[in-house]
Amino acid sequence: MPELDKIRSDFESGASGPLALNEYQEFARRTYKGDLDGEELFRFLLLGLHGEVGSLLSELKKKQRDRSAYVAYSRSAVEETGDVLWYLANVALVAGIPLSALAGTNKLDTGSGAAATFADLEPQAALFEEPASNAAVQEALLALAARTGDIVSRFGEGPAGSELHAGLALVFAAMVNAAKQAHVSIEGAATANLSKLLGRWPITRDHGKLYDEDFHPDEQIPRRFAVAFRERQVGSTTYAFQSLNGVNLGDRLTDNSAGGDDYRFHDIFHLAFAGILGWSPVLRSLLKIKRKSDGRIDEIEDGARAQITEEGISNWIFAHGLRHGAFENVDSLDFALLKTVQEMVREYEVNDRPLWMWEEAILAGFSVFRDLKRNRGGTVEVDLHKRSIEYSEADASGGG
Repeated sequence: MPELDKIRSDFESGASGPLALNEYQEFARRTYKGDLDGEELFRFLLLGLHGEVGSLLSELKKKQRDRSAYVAYSRSAVEETGDVLWYLANVALVAGIPLSALAGTNKLDTGSGAAATFADLEPQAALFEEPASNAAVQEALLALAARTGDIVSRFGEGPAGSELHAGLALVFAAMVNAAKQAHVSIEGAATANLSKLLGRWPITRDHGKLYDEDFHPDEQIPRRFAVAFRERQVGSTTYAFQSLNGVNLGDRLTDNSAGGDDYRFHDIFHLAFAGILGWSPVLRSLLKIKRKSDGRIDEIEDGARAQITEEGISNWIFAHGLRHGAFENVDSLDFALLKTVQEMVREYEVNDRPLWMWEEAILAGFSVFRDLKRNRGGTVEVDLHKRSIEYSEADASGGG
């Protein structure tokens, strides 16, 4: 097994112990998916670092502006700290500087000599409570912003030897101090960021077990099936019909829009969710395959609220996709979109599906949507064994 795969396996099993600075930095490198290199990459990462420090300050401002309402500060403070760390790790790597070298420049008072792991940077072996948002935190973050701004102004044209090393060491020390003042565990932020990276860009892809695998076949989503989409004019209105084995599936649909955006084909996203995620309360309801043998599953996972949530996600990503050309010629979605979707299903079983699976399902859904729109119908073949959906122009409806 390659070294990074072993690190990943140890991390996910909890057997790795404290997360090493240089191991994290190597993961950060592996998860950069752009095509820039050299000085262009350095400038991109440097500006990203500056922007993420600004985002961290923005989170603090929100917290101070409305302390009672902004309940997400704890999670966002950890996530934003992890994002700052990701950019800093990559900036240093492009400059040829290991994170451990930044931590070993005597800019950090670890109390235990040179730091090799994130745990070495913690001020104490104590649990971290709700992140602080006081004047000391603001001062520490402003110092971090100043250090980062200095790096951008001095080295914006490219890395430059020992002076850059010293400057990045000051940024790293300021970041660790800001985390300390804010009561944010730097190891916790790094670990959370690593989980986020692996969920977004995994080294290996495992779709996981199907949620209904242990249920009777009568309560399982069919492992292979084909749904035919066809249009029909009824009076002055164009409807889309879906059928499975010649039997109409659900209601006939219109765009419900004055602009005509082909929303009538939006059920493709329910098929994409079923085929790739193994999850679709809406499809279960349409096919009458709710898991009624388990009352809790029937009520919560397959119930009306779960169906409304899925419809909401379908509607939201449909509207978002249309604003971006139905994601044609796109092979990667922005993190904010995927994170929002994952937040929407936090209370449901599908919460354990990583971000890359949601991306795969959404892009596959839009790919087939574009085919349906172009050909005004067709057949969608769903295969849960392959975790795939595929388009065919053939009419598999079996009906007129």
